[in-house]
Amino acid sequence: SGPALTGQTAGLLLSVIFLAVYGATVLGNFLIVALEACEPRLHTPMYMLLGKLSFLDFCYSSITAPNFLAGFLLQAQTISYGGGMAQIFFFHFIGGIKIFLLTIMAYDRYVAIFHPPRYVAIMNQALCVGLVGAYWVDGFIHSIIQVSIIIQLPFCGPHELDNFYCDVPQLVKLACADTFAVELLMVSNSGLMTLLGFMVLLISYSVLLAKLSTHSCEGRAKALFTCASHLTMMTLIFGPCIYIYARPFRSFPMDKTISVLYTVVTPVLNPVIYTLRKKEVQLAVRKLRK
Repeated sequence: SGPALTGQTAGLLLSVIFLAVYGATVLGNFLIVALEACEPRLHTPMYMLLGKLSFLDFCYSSITAPNFLAGFLLQAQTISYGGGMAQIFFFHFIGGIKIFLLTIMAYDRYVAIFHPPRYVAIMNQALCVGLVGAYWVDGFIHSIIQVSIIIQLPFCGPHELDNFYCDVPQLVKLACADTFAVELLMVSNSGLMTLLGFMVLLISYSVLLAKLSTHSCEGRAKALFTCASHLTMMTLIFGPCIYIYARPFRSFPMDKTISVLYTVVTPVLNPVIYTLRKKEVQLAVRKLRK
């Protein structure tokens, strides 16, 4: 009875911790979405993109966290084949959109810092709506490719995933067939594309930071603060994604830790790192509390 009790206690403690993290994710990101929608001074391209990122973070954590928590509470985490395919589809759909959105946000910051008089004209509503539509289409195409490859694999059992949610690497390892070609396609579609996107963004921010030396001290400090926030969130999103998808689908000791960081912890950090530290948002929060 001792070990069983210890296991139940640990499961209950973990469920409480992750329930608190998920609750903070929902509240924090919905606060940003509500502020962006209701506060006129936040009706700018930058805050519109941040509001979309907050909404995506809520969706992203909701794909995995509820099933994760149910597994702790019920001591039995199961999912149907159809449910697993749906989880993979939406996981990559939202994840792909987030990566494309970060690219758009990098362009937005470049225009705001180096072309402030033309910022409103360049980042106009029509362009923003077009970009938003484009990254939703790109995310859908990316996700459809993942699912269409996976559903062709035969699964003979045992059907036990080595993780708390369904994803491509875990399902590929369960297939009773030669999966070398599939892994190569998946690494090319997810891993290498993500790595390439990360390198492009890293070079872009490096060039941007190098050009800031021509700005005034006040302008340089504000731009550095904004770029640091973007770089931090970019690393937290791209880093785990590269670790998971840009390598052969084999099990490593850090896999579950990285998965928890990527799907549960990172979404709760967006309101703190990106948005709630900004003066305009702080003023909007004070106004909302009155």
